[in-house]
Amino acid sequence: MRFQAAVLRSYENPFTIEEVTLRTEPADGEILVEIAGCGMCRTDLAVRRSAGRSPLPAVLGHEGAGVVVRTGGGPDTAIGVGDHVVLSFDSCGHCRNCRAAAPAYCDSFASLNLFGGRKEDMPRLTDAAGGALAPRWFGQSSFARYALVPARNAVQVDPALPLELLGPLGCGFLTGAGAVLNTFGAGPGDTLAVFGAGAVGLAAVMAATAAGTQTVAVDRHPRRLALAERFGAIPLPAEAAGLPERIRRLTDGGAQYALDTTASPPLINDALRALRPTGTLGLVARLPTALPLEPGTLDRGRAVRHICEGDAVPGLLIPRLTGLWQAGRFPFDQLIRTYPLSDINRAERDCEEGRVVKPVLLPEGRSR
Repeated sequence: MRFQAAVLRSYENPFTIEEVTLRTEPADGEILVEIAGCGMCRTDLAVRRSAGRSPLPAVLGHEGAGVVVRTGGGPDTAIGVGDHVVLSFDSCGHCRNCRAAAPAYCDSFASLNLFGGRKEDMPRLTDAAGGALAPRWFGQSSFARYALVPARNAVQVDPALPLELLGPLGCGFLTGAGAVLNTFGAGPGDTLAVFGAGAVGLAAVMAATAAGTQTVAVDRHPRRLALAERFGAIPLPAEAAGLPERIRRLTDGGAQYALDTTASPPLINDALRALRPTGTLGLVARLPTALPLEPGTLDRGRAVRHICEGDAVPGLLIPRLTGLWQAGRFPFDQLIRTYPLSDINRAERDCEEGRVVKPVLLPEGRSR
């Protein structure tokens, strides 16, 4: 079958909208999804800085949501034609971590999501000249009209929900909310400092507010600090003098938890200093360089850990987040601006320049 997709052909050049061909039907355990909307994530844009580690040309996109139009069946495929689904990251389902309900730490996470996909994936997707496009990005490649995915990636959702807006629940919003609700298990009486009020950080703020946790949000953009304040956080400019001390005063001696989404070594050190004894700092962004920790930052039982995909089982956390949204307690839709898929390069520019928190691309030029 032939359909439109956004193809990235080089690390420096814009996306191009092209007709691509899917050369196979869904196999056992797979589904074909017509994409209603796909979020643009920083991980998609980071491919440009991957120094050749990501194969190109490729169709990216890993925050898709849509309607199942075909299914390959099989004993592990409970999802059927017509079901509305949110797509999340891929995992093998049988390694020790997958069996322990930690699919984000799947032994095959890198190969399935970042560096080539499953062996049977090539050359499923080709361009108009018959050239192979890289295997499915995060099991999806959902910057396209259709995506062929493992049913394991998909989470069925209520058809009454605004499907075109739900894709970011599969990664960015999942990561921020999951860090608060899963990793930290934050609740009433706890305190949290969030460094970076982008999509992941603001999702963390919303989840913390829903959980009854007092939150401080740190960012350098006044507009994003205003959003954080709207969602229940105390805003602090990143350049404020004495930032750790100010956070400790606001949180009665220091935050129990801190979440860094910036990968900025100075802010990471500030986050550690803002913690109370035995506090925990979670890192969700990939560090591009070595991380120098200043003396005293890890004293008194403070800990640092990396958090992948919000420690989430998508089939459990995504329904929890949609339920909170329906209750008015997780207003993620207020972070979204939609663009036609054909405007993907404008969406990327707006994202990189901080004019939008979460772009969502709509195939066939649909916009809202």
